[in-house]
Amino acid sequence: MRQLIHEIVSWPAKGEFRISRSALTKFVTVQVQIIQNGFVGRAECRPYARYKESALSVIDQIEKVGNQIEQGRSRDELQEIMEAGAARNAVDCALWDLEAKMTGKPIWENAGISKPRARETAFTLSIDSPSAMAKAARLAAAHKILKMKIGGDGGIAAVAAVLASRPDARLIVDANEALEPEDLGRLQSLDYAERIALIEQPFPSHLDFDGMFDSQGPIICADESLHTADDLDRLWRAGYRAVNVKLDKTGGLTEAINVMRKAKEMGFEIMAGCMVGSSLAMAPMVVLESFANYIDLDGPLLLDDDFAPPLKYKGGKVFPPSKDLWG
Repeated sequence: MRQLIHEIVSWPAKGEFRISRSALTKFVTVQVQIIQNGFVGRAECRPYARYKESALSVIDQIEKVGNQIEQGRSRDELQEIMEAGAARNAVDCALWDLEAKMTGKPIWENAGISKPRARETAFTLSIDSPSAMAKAARLAAAHKILKMKIGGDGGIAAVAAVLASRPDARLIVDANEALEPEDLGRLQSLDYAERIALIEQPFPSHLDFDGMFDSQGPIICADESLHTADDLDRLWRAGYRAVNVKLDKTGGLTEAINVMRKAKEMGFEIMAGCMVGSSLAMAPMVVLESFANYIDLDGPLLLDDDFAPPLKYKGGKVFPPSKDLWG
């Protein structure tokens, strides 16, 4: 018999973290433990208001299936009894961790995937004035890939400022659905625009339609438009050629592996992404680095505190988790 435990944990941000739709000084997560035969599997998810989630709604979803989890439901069965989202992510990843602890084998071996390596991670610049974002870019000199959060007013100017201030860096421009159609052309016409690697979710996801993006233009990456593997065919038809895979959208590592395998077969570029959370939330996605063209797992670097033991970050890279952290 298993025991399922959950708790709400709040992580303070370093300053204020701003994207097009919100400004936050703390990040509220839900942590799960599943205990069996003295072994403990752990995981963390980040409820996201954009997807109509809160810490309380996530806990409610977990509690509705709590008895089934404690009675031994498998990860495959979990995909049937819980919807994709943050709640399933926490339970799914805790079950993966529990299996690793009980078998003595690392996650990558149990999952039949490549052993993870240290990888360069993007570093996120939250929305600010062009001069402030250029300064933040210079302070992040260890990171050669910068992910810029931009909104409507001043966003294009901020991209221009960062491109000029960091000639050694490539940019991922993340609009979180806040741009207008003409903004894509404005981004393409900037000096040094060739260093923009991806433009992430420029328009609201509900606007997606076949042929929406020119395949000859900049690479457009789906974020809010992607949740599970069922979305991939539609996104390819719309003209997305990259996808940002996040555990809190796929509903855990099980579906994330499925998404990444199918996306790779279809020809998408893949970003291993995250909601902002602690090292416990990042660790499962670090394990999937071999599928990814881009790593965006800097969540703990944006916090004033972290789960212990934390992930190792050094020289702009994130390192695979220790077995004491996860997996």
